[in-house]
Amino acid sequence: MNQRNAAIRLSLMIIMTTLTTVGTLFITIPIPLAGYFNLGDVMIFISALTFGPIIGGFAGGLGSAIADMLIWPVYAIPTLIIKGLEGLLAGLLTNKRHIYRDVLAVIIAGVEMVLGYFIVDWLILKIGWAPALGAIPFNVMQIILGGVIGIPIAYVLRRRLPKNLTT
Repeated sequence: MNQRNAAIRLSLMIIMTTLTTVGTLFITIPIPLAGYFNLGDVMIFISALTFGPIIGGFAGGLGSAIADMLIWPVYAIPTLIIKGLEGLLAGLLTNKRHIYRDVLAVIIAGVEMVLGYFIVDWLILKIGWAPALGAIPFNVMQIILGGVIGIPIAYVLRRRLPKNLTT
């Protein structure tokens, strides 16, 4: 990778991380005892499906963790890992040629996110199994909205942006 491409990729990483933070902070609805509902997954999926696993993982992990540091700091480290893996998985599983692979990527990455937060809530933060289970529908809704909004946007971006940006 030449210096110009490296600078472009680094810039995209920073931009998508910032957009993920803003997307997470844009709408926040508290979930009793278990974090908050947000639209950050939209940006995670746009990042991962458009620009690949490295940018998706970085933007998902760091962008979401920054938002958590501002709203619910106890989740910042788990979020760095869970949302980073979500973006990484989505970016690895898409092949950018078939929209059904985007849907599959969102579903698998979404399952990782939902299970990750359930484990953190129940076993690490010890909020109890009932509140941990109660957060699952909100997390599933985040994934559904993230996919419904993020997949079409990523699809359009992959067709409109120069090919060297969407590798």
